[in-house]
Amino acid sequence: MVVYDNPLVLQRADPWVLKWDGVYYFTGSHPRYATIGIRKSKTIAGLQKAEESVIWHKHESGPMSKYIWAPELHRINGAWYIYFAAAEVDFDAADLPTHRMYVLESKADDPTADEWAEKGRIVTPVDSFSLDATTEVIDGVQYLIWAQKDPQIPGNSNLYIARMKNPWTLDSAPVMLSRPEYDWECVDFLVNEGPAVLLHGDKVYITYSASGTGVPYAVGLLTADRGSDLLDPSSWSKASEPVFKTCEANGQYGPGHNCFTKSEDDAEDLMIYHARNYTHITGDPLFDPNRHARVGVVRWTEEGPDFGEPQPDTLWTPTTTEILPDDGGPLAGTPVSGE
Repeated sequence: MVVYDNPLVLQRADPWVLKWDGVYYFTGSHPRYATIGIRKSKTIAGLQKAEESVIWHKHESGPMSKYIWAPELHRINGAWYIYFAAAEVDFDAADLPTHRMYVLESKADDPTADEWAEKGRIVTPVDSFSLDATTEVIDGVQYLIWAQKDPQIPGNSNLYIARMKNPWTLDSAPVMLSRPEYDWECVDFLVNEGPAVLLHGDKVYITYSASGTGVPYAVGLLTADRGSDLLDPSSWSKASEPVFKTCEANGQYGPGHNCFTKSEDDAEDLMIYHARNYTHITGDPLFDPNRHARVGVVRWTEEGPDFGEPQPDTLWTPTTTEILPDDGGPLAGTPVSGE
């Protein structure tokens, strides 16, 4: 088993890593929330120093002009797609963000090329705060899973699933898979968000993140049988406790908004997530840039995935909230000890 150094990439929250043809592609929320960038490397460890190619900028005004959040890169039917959320104004009358979900498409061989086209908004039946779209083709069917506010349900967001007609259009009515209900999901905010799909054997797993984005932030788990009707809520079971959470002993707080990829030899499933290594945040947590991308190994048991604990830092991290250059600066990637 390979031992990975952490952090993986500095100051990139909501990390997404896609392995394609032996190359790792990385994207995530830039702390200025104004651009979408992609970096590539043949190794996990190489992602920090890999050049970040900015492939899209926010609009000057309108629906895609503020708070560009949680981009994800996918390969579907021979083309590249990026799913992301964007807003038009800061917050609504209920103090909720105003994000909606959008899609970019590229038919270039290399997704870091500046050849992306806007496919527009993913339209859902309810026009409300929505974000964190992820997609997965399971047994030949493409599904979208995302977080959205239901005006009739207390809280910020629930998780939904729908079948897709194409990578930017729904083909079925959304079905709610989860809402904040357990105490651990309802700390500071009632939130279910950041879904990620993990396929293993005859099971379909969806992880998601819940509660406020500080120390309480944690990861939950939904499970369904492969071959079951994934649009039927009764096909899914929900863990009553978080499966990945703050580990004070390791100095890791608020881990979440994860994705999954494969190790370099394809033998292991890797969990990519973000976390902070301190608890005191001055001002709005949204503008604290130090949710760094990290990596851990998924271990498999008879009961399913074991995500373990967020591992301690072995590499340098910044001690201020200054936004670093894309490569993290000269200290990025150096051991904590400075040796």
